[in-house]
This record gives sequence, structure tokens and C-alpha cells, in this order.
Amino acid sequence: MSLTVYGAPLSPFVRKLRLCLAEKGLDYQLEMVMPGDRSAGFRAISPQGRIPALRDGDFTLADSSVICQYLEDKHSERMPLYGQGAEQRAQVRWLEKYADYELAPLATFTVFRNRALKPSMGQPCDETAVQAALHDKLPPHFDYLEKTLGNAEYFVGDALSIADLAVVCQLINMQHGDEQLDAQRWPALAAHYARITARASVQAVIPGEQKMLAKMTGKA
Repeated sequence: MSLTVYGAPLSPFVRKLRLCLAEKGLDYQLEMVMPGDRSAGFRAISPQGRIPALRDGDFTLADSSVICQYLEDKHSERMPLYGQGAEQRAQVRWLEKYADYELAPLATFTVFRNRALKPSMGQPCDETAVQAALHDKLPPHFDYLEKTLGNAEYFVGDALSIADLAVVCQLINMQHGDEQLDAQRWPALAAHYARITARASVQAVIPGEQKMLAKMTGKA
């Protein structure tokens, strides 16, 4: 098997890459690497120690967005995940970046980190930060995504794209932190989340994540 993904399943960025691979029907091997790994071999691939990283034969690459775009370019004959035409591709990349840079600091690095990761390491949860994220900081982002989605099934065009996967990957981490979207306040976004998480690609990775999470939190 030539494709190797380096990373940890609970990372939303690793999850995004795994879903990209699954939707494109590409087989890969997952090698467990935690963020910040300082081994020389991993740092040669990802100098900043960030996950995920990818090995494709002798070629290596880091950063989830760069890797997904590389897979899109290399396997253009497979299911397209970056839209059709310049405008759609730009929209997809914008929403992917929005998820990675605006949602991630709140849904993953605040809610998930405090509710799940820190307790598993014997550190206290900063519930004040969690509540600020949930009630003050995340709602404007959800408002924007709700408006952008409108009545459509997908964010861009009429087909699944990395934009859908990137947003949902952050919301999965929020749910891993025992929070979920208010379906009454954001009905379109909540329906989109339910629709994307019902896909076979997502259902294939969630059980493993839940098992890992339960073991970390002592609920196994």
C-alpha cells in the first residue's frame, strides 16, 4: 500500500483527509502519530510536527488542505471534491479555510479540548472558555454557515465537496465534547450535519473515534 496517513483519528484535520480518501475510493494505511511528535522521521515530513502528513510512495506532504488538493489533482478521474470551474473551486477552498481557521479554534481547540482532552490528561476543564465559545463566539459562525447553505443540500454546487467535510469535521469534534447544534436555531446546518454524518465514509470512522474517546475518558 503506497498511501500512508500519519496522525490521530480524533484530529478533525486527520478526519478530513481520511474522509477525502474514502470518498475518492483510495486505500491507505493510518500510522498513529500524535500532534507535536518530535521524532526525526516525522519532522522530516512535517517540520512543525502538525498532523496529518501523507506519504505517497517516495513523496511526502504535510497540511490537510494541501494534501487533499494534491489528491484532487493527482486523482482527478475520481470523485471531484473541489467543485467544477474556478468559481466553485474558490468557494470550496474558502469554506474549507473558514472551517479550519474559524471553527477549529472554538469547536475543537476550546470545546473538545476542554471537555475531552484535558480531563483525559488530568487537567481541569476551563468551562468558562467553553461557555464563551458556545454562546458568544460560535453562533455568528453558525449564522454565516446557515445563510451560506440556504436550502441547498451541499455548500457548493449540487454535490459533496471538501467544504462540507471540513465543516462537519469540526462539528463532530464539538459533539465529541458533548455539544451539538441547536436544530431550531440553525435547521439547515443541523440537517446538513445529519446528512453528511450519515454517509458511509463518516460512519466508517466514527465508531473507532468513539471507542478511542471512551477509553481516554474512562467511559469504555
